[in-house]
Amino acid sequence: MASRSIGGREWPCPACGDVRVFVQPPCGDGHTDDGGECPEWACADCGSAFMIGDAAAVVDVLRLRHAA
Repeated sequence: MASRSIGGREWPCPACGDVRVFVQPPCGDGHTDDGGECPEWACADCGSAFMIGDAAAVVDVLRLRHAA
């Protein structure tokens, strides 16, 4: 089985108080099924998770989580 490389991006982390590398954990919500990008990112240092990206995708995730 081939593994997909998970790259990182640098953004300011409010919890760390500095710019940190954010990584994208495997998406369990289906955002990447069609080749898209999941809006969920986590700080590689402290683990704080953030929703970053398309507002429509964020709304869909929140709607699904609220329904569960």
